[in-house]
Amino acid sequence: MIRRYWDLKNQPKKRIILARTNAYHGSTIAAASLGGFSSVHDQFETLPYVQHIADPNWYNSGGDMTAEEFGIAAARELEKRIDELGEENVAAFIAEPIQGAGGVIVPPDSYWPEVSRILKERDILFVSDEVICGFARTGKLFGCETYGTEPDLMTFAKAVTNGFQPLGGVMVSDKVASVITSSGGEFGHGFTYSGHPIACAAALATLDIMERDNMVDRVANNVGPYLQKRWAELGDHPIVGHTRGVGMLGSLELVRNKDTKERLEPEQNSGGICREFCIDNGLVMRAVGDSMIISPQLIMSHEEIDTMIERATKALDQTAQHYAV
Repeated sequence: MIRRYWDLKNQPKKRIILARTNAYHGSTIAAASLGGFSSVHDQFETLPYVQHIADPNWYNSGGDMTAEEFGIAAARELEKRIDELGEENVAAFIAEPIQGAGGVIVPPDSYWPEVSRILKERDILFVSDEVICGFARTGKLFGCETYGTEPDLMTFAKAVTNGFQPLGGVMVSDKVASVITSSGGEFGHGFTYSGHPIACAAALATLDIMERDNMVDRVANNVGPYLQKRWAELGDHPIVGHTRGVGMLGSLELVRNKDTKERLEPEQNSGGICREFCIDNGLVMRAVGDSMIISPQLIMSHEEIDTMIERATKALDQTAQHYAV
């Protein structure tokens, strides 16, 4: 759709799509090329029209900069790359509002306003990947609303059916749709099972329940703030160097030394050790290198959040004992 848009705008040279390291956009060859994991890219030749810039992980990459300074600096890496490539060659920038599978990377507040400025000034489309952040996860219906961005296209999946049926899609802005529909021709792209009635029925039922139970408000003003309060308390643990999160998303960084950010082991395998202790204690928590990440159900009670924190603390204690910290 991005390519068709620029062809119809008589700008066929706009082909390059920019993405970020530690991004996840899917596992087909095109989607995995957009993703920013070298371990995946090493398995096949990535598509030549995709390039990556660094992710906005202040804790790992910010150095001596404040979070605000780093957010602007990280955004301007996008500006620098566009200028190197020539804006006439860059079609779009795709990004998750908060990078999920890459470690729940929460950008500094200064990041998205600067990214928005850069894209608008250079007439480059913005694709907001809402597969993780969409449907109340961040306390708004979509993550782009949390950060005040204005995407031209939005990808979504998973939460739209509560996981009961496979369904994904792309929401298209009037800006893009008007160009494609005004061409008079057909947009020749589709799938055998597009618009399948069972998957769509599951999505409609899910959205009805979310609206009925006012799930967005619940995350924004009830369980989300409570989870973030309790999650931040894990930052006091001896092997937790940093906690971050928004709404019903959270991440923590495992370290041996809080001041120097020295990791528990050079290969950054401590997350896998901690994950096994979590499972032993009845808690499913994902490991990404030395980061432990969560994306719990939106219907959690405060009592269930307390139980999760208790089990996470026990797993952290066991991890510390494993590494004799």
